[in-house]
Amino acid sequence: MGLISLRARKSRLSLHEPANLALPEFKANPYLFYARLRAEAPVFRRTMMREAAWLITRYDDAALVLKDERFVKDASRAKSPEQAANQPWFRKLKVFRSMQRTMLASDPPDHARLRALVSKAFTPRLIEQMRERVQGLTDELLDNVQERGRMDLIHDYALPLPATIIAEMLGVPVEDRHKFHRWSNAMIAISSSWGIVKAIPNLLGLRRYIRKIIHKRRADPRDDLVSALTRAEEAGDKLSEDELLAMVILLLVAGHETTVNLVGNGMLTLLEHPDQMEKLRNDPALIKPALEELLRFSSPVEMST
Repeated sequence: MGLISLRARKSRLSLHEPANLALPEFKANPYLFYARLRAEAPVFRRTMMREAAWLITRYDDAALVLKDERFVKDASRAKSPEQAANQPWFRKLKVFRSMQRTMLASDPPDHARLRALVSKAFTPRLIEQMRERVQGLTDELLDNVQERGRMDLIHDYALPLPATIIAEMLGVPVEDRHKFHRWSNAMIAISSSWGIVKAIPNLLGLRRYIRKIIHKRRADPRDDLVSALTRAEEAGDKLSEDELLAMVILLLVAGHETTVNLVGNGMLTLLEHPDQMEKLRNDPALIKPALEELLRFSSPVEMST
């Protein structure tokens, strides 16, 4: 399928279209709308965050767009000077521009360069240390609720597990970890211009805090991920400060929120399919394929870019 034929599909959807795909009311049951998109408008144009966007909902179409090099992740490469000048105001803010210096918003060769540098920090030793710590923290969180006989899955388990692990990876003191949850929530909740306005103070606070950590680790390296990232080097190349900052924010938000959502969505899905829950209980060796299927069926992230 070619690019022209993708653009040629016209949408017939208009009635009952949700105004905001980020609202909790929509996220509670988005599947009927997605089914309509696949059936009636598999390539659907709408405005999101004051910018034109296309929702591509069929697998083959999505695979084409994600693999075709004519489509880019770095929006600055796809805009003319006039379009860049007329983009929404928040795109021009330094706090948002610097956050785009990640692998998620880059194309070759920048993507390969960033990936190579970051992979230097994720050593086998660090991964193995994380495995042991995750298991220990998991046991601790579950032990804490045993006597109660009940638990709030999100508050007692899904949230503190990744929040603690990521904070430890970054070398964040225990007393500051609640700030990271507030900052992360502010970024995830952005779904409108007003949401952006409310998020800016949190983003600025997050940037200031992470910059301080980076400067401290450069002067006094520790056994944590930020120190490893500051040391990462490939053929004489290093991460710039903006790249370091964006990478730490990406690890914080993407790693934190996706894990919380996967635990919550996954458990809800198993409760809604008790036969699958029982099958997993009877054969714990199925946990790896079960996790892969839960990632597909009740994904913690609905949209790519």
